[in-house]
Amino acid sequence: MSSEQRKTPLYDAHLELGAKMMDFAGWRLPMQYSGIREEHLAVRRSVGLFDVSHMGEILVSGPGAFEFLDYLLTRNMSGTQPGRALYSPMCNEKGGTVDDLLAYPLSEDRYLLVVNAANTAADLAHMRFVAKTTWAATGKPLPQIDDCSADYAQLALQGPNAKDILSPIIPETSQLRPFRFLQPASAPDWLVSRTGYTGEDGFEIYLPPAQARDLWQKLLAAGATPAGLGARDTLRLEAALPLYGHELSPDISPLDAGLERFVFTAKPQPGFVGQEALSSVGQSRQLIGLKALGRTIPRQGYPLIQAGKPIGTVTSGGYSPTLERGIALASVETTTTIDGSVLVRIRDKDEPFEVCSLPFVKRS
Repeated sequence: MSSEQRKTPLYDAHLELGAKMMDFAGWRLPMQYSGIREEHLAVRRSVGLFDVSHMGEILVSGPGAFEFLDYLLTRNMSGTQPGRALYSPMCNEKGGTVDDLLAYPLSEDRYLLVVNAANTAADLAHMRFVAKTTWAATGKPLPQIDDCSADYAQLALQGPNAKDILSPIIPETSQLRPFRFLQPASAPDWLVSRTGYTGEDGFEIYLPPAQARDLWQKLLAAGATPAGLGARDTLRLEAALPLYGHELSPDISPLDAGLERFVFTAKPQPGFVGQEALSSVGQSRQLIGLKALGRTIPRQGYPLIQAGKPIGTVTSGGYSPTLERGIALASVETTTTIDGSVLVRIRDKDEPFEVCSLPFVKRS
């Protein structure tokens, strides 16, 4: 193991549970405990618990924070309300995706942004560059932008029984609605949001690292099943949620990733970073869902074949424990017509797949 790899505050707890560990984005994280299928189905049927403390947290603060974020993000920040989490892509000038993130308005001039672990440094650099260049040119106040990732551990409690597990520990969460958040009276330095990355109901809990193990043990004792990154990925794929580096990248716009409902292209001047490019180019590609008609498993990069010619590429693929067959998200041009089935070239053999609606699996 590289000496540069980081460990979450729950690293020893994972080893005690016999977790199979893996390297991810510079971190040593649990891939699985009892098995990906078992953990996946526990989330779908009851409740699972993930350690996602590797995620990045960036605080944007100061008198100019709100207007700056409205310029930085594709969402319309004017609809932001206290206690409401906001999901948004963040673009570069060409309309490609720098990252997708969650924004939490802590107060009128303080916003906590939760970003993908592998992108934290790049996101921070992008935000500071935009602030010093195009935003500074508007003459409006410059925000303070700080990496506060070390101040937080993050647990994700996911599944149809998540509320029943969490509400005895944090009573206020019993009335928390989706995409809302609160800071409990009993633990004001915690942030609890009704959000997740599995397609199921659930909560994400941000708290000081020193307090993470105690909460982890309480949630396991209450009946949550520990789950690793393997199940997190199969769950998000079944829910057709985008993964950075697959459905999103600096060369893939949020429009081409099917996130047009999170892009406000009519935002008034100064607009948002990348707005001119997105308005000019528009959407040229679309994501489609594929289900295997045989026993094959598709993977990222496999080509889609129609009439003997490539028409697109698998962006994410794998085995669905719920559907018990291979599934995939694939990118094709918006002008492409598919008659209900398509071939995917897997190890030099063209395998049949059914084109299906998304998500593959709806919430329990």
